[in-house]
Amino acid sequence: MTPDFIQLHHGDDQALAAEAATGLRAPAAHVSPKFFYDALGSRLFDAITETAEYYPTRTEAAIMATHGAAMGQAARGVTGPEPALVDLGAGNCAKASRLFPLLQPGRYVAVDISVEFLRQSLQCLQREHPQMPMAGVGLDFSAELALPQGLTTGPAVVFYPGSSIGNFNPAEALRLLSQARSVANGGALLIGVDLVKPVDVLEAAYDDALGITAAFNLNLLNHLNRLLGADFQLREWRHLAVFNAAESRIEMHLEARRSLTVRWPGAERRFAAGERIHTENSYKWTPEAFEVLLRRAGFTQTEAWTDARGWFGVWLAWG
Repeated sequence: MTPDFIQLHHGDDQALAAEAATGLRAPAAHVSPKFFYDALGSRLFDAITETAEYYPTRTEAAIMATHGAAMGQAARGVTGPEPALVDLGAGNCAKASRLFPLLQPGRYVAVDISVEFLRQSLQCLQREHPQMPMAGVGLDFSAELALPQGLTTGPAVVFYPGSSIGNFNPAEALRLLSQARSVANGGALLIGVDLVKPVDVLEAAYDDALGITAAFNLNLLNHLNRLLGADFQLREWRHLAVFNAAESRIEMHLEARRSLTVRWPGAERRFAAGERIHTENSYKWTPEAFEVLLRRAGFTQTEAWTDARGWFGVWLAWG
């Protein structure tokens, strides 16, 4: 058996350049966090997850290791045997593959913005599980989560680990969760959520002592230089990570160290000293607020597991 590959999202560099330029020219300059992820950016993010300060990856992994059997049993109680496992933002498929013994899925569907990134991982995974049907779907589900008709049949478990739901504002998160409920087709959602915690812990996680997160943020300017033909000079900018308590989110910014002008073909933007480009939000939820969000998305029943400190939660939602 070999994996199927379906590319629904097709990158358009001109459209991406136009989007980036529009954000840079806005009164409060901003760019989407998707511009972090060129080849170097992806490697830098992997390095971030290994830093002492970045707790989400290892805390979620510990929760899954401790409670995975209970999660699998609860999910199968909703879906019945051999559910489809739909993995959002699958990447290298490693997190989802650890669920295979627990969920015993009848089909694995890996969803990421590019099938090409998934291809090698899925082919390796298929060799380890030769009897399991697998598919890779290239889809930008931040715009809309909808799978090709017939890709899954019956109830599914939609898996969204890593606290990536925090990159969506509450209205966007509600839309995505509602769409995930539709994709689950009477099944369940299994999702990792970063929780509100002391500000010093939050800010350190996004501004590590080694400076890897700073390099990750600054590398976005390299990506914009290539995409736009811009002339950002990285030494003229510094990384900032601050917790906005009113919005319950970590914000990442790049701040101009002096007055400067950035130019690209046909346009330019002047920045005053201290002026910022807003590059990412990462919303943090209280358990109570996330429960309300799940209910608003249409889920009627939930079960949640957290670490001993209550820093991170994994929710199973259904109904």
